[in-house]
Amino acid sequence: MPSEKILAAKKQVVADLVASCKDSASFVFVAARGFTVLQDTEMRSEIRKNNVTYKVVKNTTLRLVFKELGIEGLDDMLVGPTAVAYSDDIIAPAKVLANYAEKIAVLEIKGGIIEGKAASKSEIETLAKIPSKEVLYSQVVYGLLYPITKLAMLIKAVAEKDGASAPEAATEDVAPVAEEAPVAEAEAPVEAAPVEG
Repeated sequence: MPSEKILAAKKQVVADLVASCKDSASFVFVAARGFTVLQDTEMRSEIRKNNVTYKVVKNTTLRLVFKELGIEGLDDMLVGPTAVAYSDDIIAPAKVLANYAEKIAVLEIKGGIIEGKAASKSEIETLAKIPSKEVLYSQVVYGLLYPITKLAMLIKAVAEKDGASAPEAATEDVAPVAEEAPVAEAEAPVEAAPVEG
């Protein structure tokens, strides 16, 4: 039987994880074995860039943590070596790990938690396909601005068309006057020539 000191240390680990996880919007569980050092280093770097926390934790500890958080239905996922990734950004953990699961054959997504409820592997993979918040915001802004932009382009095209036809009309009005003036000047010397003779 473990000593009181060991039990107290385990309780502290669980309490620390509960404090770290309680505000997270989603969790992703992956099979954590068989990575090369390079693969693990690259993946952890990308995970940090996306403000995701990633830890390899014993399944018994994870069960205690999620029991404290009131989340059930994780027993099938918490088998074998397990790592957990979590964040307050609901999409980020799924997106980063799904991306690396395509690159690293031994990285297998087991499932996860989305907004306090157990989620299957397929639900996590579907979540990973949703665009990031930044992309979604830009799509919304584009959707709102597109009709205005289209209207502005249409007005500009009409203005350019009217502007192009206006000078042509002015040239047509002026041209006949310019042609008539030389004819009148040419006729005057012809009439004057017979008078002298």
